[in-house]
Amino acid sequence: MALPAPSGKVKITYEQFLEQIDEDTLAEWVDGEVVYLSPASLGHQLVSDWLLRYISAFLDKNAMGIVVSAPFQMRLLRSERGREPDLIFVANQNLHRLHDTYLEGGADLVVEITSPESLLRDRGEKYAEYELEGIPEYWIVDPDERRVDFFVLGADGRYERRHEDAEGVYHSEVLRGFKLPVRWLWERPPLHEVLNQME
Repeated sequence: MALPAPSGKVKITYEQFLEQIDEDTLAEWVDGEVVYLSPASLGHQLVSDWLLRYISAFLDKNAMGIVVSAPFQMRLLRSERGREPDLIFVANQNLHRLHDTYLEGGADLVVEITSPESLLRDRGEKYAEYELEGIPEYWIVDPDERRVDFFVLGADGRYERRHEDAEGVYHSEVLRGFKLPVRWLWERPPLHEVLNQME
């Protein structure tokens, strides 16, 4: 039987969390407690949906793994947290870690799209957790500032900042061959017009 946490809340296991939270509830599992998330804004969803379709189109042509959008849990083993990133990419060699409702361990690439409510968490807690978990690549997309911070895990296990090239195009290290002109996240051009530029 779970004992009350010092805060007065009851701590639960990750398995209990998965049983109690349905697929329509936005929540994460932190320090044994359920943390409810605010609904995403329209701007957040437009960026997330467009990026999901763009990465999916790339993966249709390059069978490297799969991309999954929220709500879907990622169970971090080293920090014992259950996070729900906006997008995760799982490479073919790690597909065996996917379960019906969660990924066991860190994804190969994680994308968090910030909101005013999540900004500190995405740049603070989650940055530290994803680095500790050894997630190879982490993107923080800020629609309000029209800014993206790209991080790649270095040989020392710490994140290193990566930048777009002179034309404003980011080249992913995990998704080899994937090119993201950052301005497209705000312009969101029709995919049929840009797919030929993925070559």
